[in-house]
Amino acid sequence: MSTRIGIVGLPNAGKSTLFNALTKAGAQTAGYPFTTIEPNVAVVPVSDERLEQVAATVGASEVIFDTIAFHDIAGLIAGAHKGEGLGNRFLSHIRETHAIVHVVRAHEVQSVVHPVGSVDPVRDIEVIETELALADLEQAQRRAERVARQARSGAKEAIAEQAWLAQVIAALDGGQPARAVAVPEDAQGAARALGLITGKPVLFVANVAEGESEAPAALRQAAAERNAPVVAISARAEAELAELPDEEAAVMRSELGLGEEGSLARLVRAAFELLGLIAFFTAGEGKPAQSWHLRAGASVYEAAGQIHSDIQRGFVRAEVVPWYALVEAGGWAGARERGTLRLEGREYLVHDGDVITVRFTP
Repeated sequence: MSTRIGIVGLPNAGKSTLFNALTKAGAQTAGYPFTTIEPNVAVVPVSDERLEQVAATVGASEVIFDTIAFHDIAGLIAGAHKGEGLGNRFLSHIRETHAIVHVVRAHEVQSVVHPVGSVDPVRDIEVIETELALADLEQAQRRAERVARQARSGAKEAIAEQAWLAQVIAALDGGQPARAVAVPEDAQGAARALGLITGKPVLFVANVAEGESEAPAALRQAAAERNAPVVAISARAEAELAELPDEEAAVMRSELGLGEEGSLARLVRAAFELLGLIAFFTAGEGKPAQSWHLRAGASVYEAAGQIHSDIQRGFVRAEVVPWYALVEAGGWAGARERGTLRLEGREYLVHDGDVITVRFTP
């Protein structure tokens, strides 16, 4: 299952323009609110030069990148949790994502109408956060009423969930997000099922004017107070670049001072860091070279499950080599000769960039 990222923000913050830049999917954009009527979803490959080098080294048949799914959600406004605007219809889509990209307008382009009438990134952040918190509060309170009956019966997990929900409700009432409350082990499943929006990690994207490369100081401060990363992107410039051939885009990117790395690569890297994900690879001669992602600190046994449940079930051992060592050795045979290829058991913790071959019994 691909990583799912929900893109949220006020109307005309630049969400759909950023979506176009990221996916080249042509989501509808215009200079007035509520252009995005249905949530746009695009699954795009997560390119990785390391995998390309591995594939060339071992003579792989093709390169298959892991994917990330961007969900472009319609603009939320004050009162969205009560159905104002179009926001209420889309809150369920946000609950299904792993993390949130919060796009904040940080440019003064007059042709794009601001729904509140002026550009104020910190105020805009607070509007969205309030709506998401109120939606979560209603969700948590409804669940607390239902789980109370189960807790009275003495069910251990229900008691743990009830205690956790009480803390969450108190936090939301006090203006704190659900992620401020630690989830006990006995309530992990319940928390995943509830899918509180403010329980998800958030990444701020400052939609800056063309030629700018840094988020406003006030926005950086607001992000720091929330312990959240912030990335500055000119959504309009990136959307225009996305329509150009790669060579022309590279020249234009240099002229605009945007650097060699595109918005997709920057945003994807930041999103994976936010989620604590690392990449590992599988590759063989005449076989596909493929990238996979899993949480940092996961075992090779868990990595086997990412590839296929049957491979995990029949796990015997794993052959592991760092991607650069495999490339330097010229392939699997060279890695074995150099001793950089290791045999590991199921407890081995995967490192970012490991190339793994799992031996298993069918």
